[in-house]
Amino acid sequence: MSYRIVFSPEAERQLTALYNYIADAASPDVAKSYTEAIVSYCESLYVFPIRGTMRDDVRPGLRITNYKKRTIIAFEVDAKIKQVAIIGLFYGGQDYEAILQEDAALEGL
Repeated sequence: MSYRIVFSPEAERQLTALYNYIADAASPDVAKSYTEAIVSYCESLYVFPIRGTMRDDVRPGLRITNYKKRTIIAFEVDAKIKQVAIIGLFYGGQDYEAILQEDAALEGL
């Protein structure tokens, strides 16, 4: 039973920002390789999405996992519609908890 993987617009913006950051700091080739690997890792959630750590304390239904201990991938699993939503990609120590709590508060308005 496989799940569909979707990236939120915010996650797509974060991926682009990460690419730009790495391209400036290293090279476009390194940036492309790293960001493509993150996308592949996210897409691998289609087989076994119930992994990572539950973080209901940050946002209901939130799960997080790490890619190479440098990037935190925040996602939600909807078993009813067989979908994994990638809601955020946080690199190099960004305060993902504060960002996601703020986003959840804004969505509740």
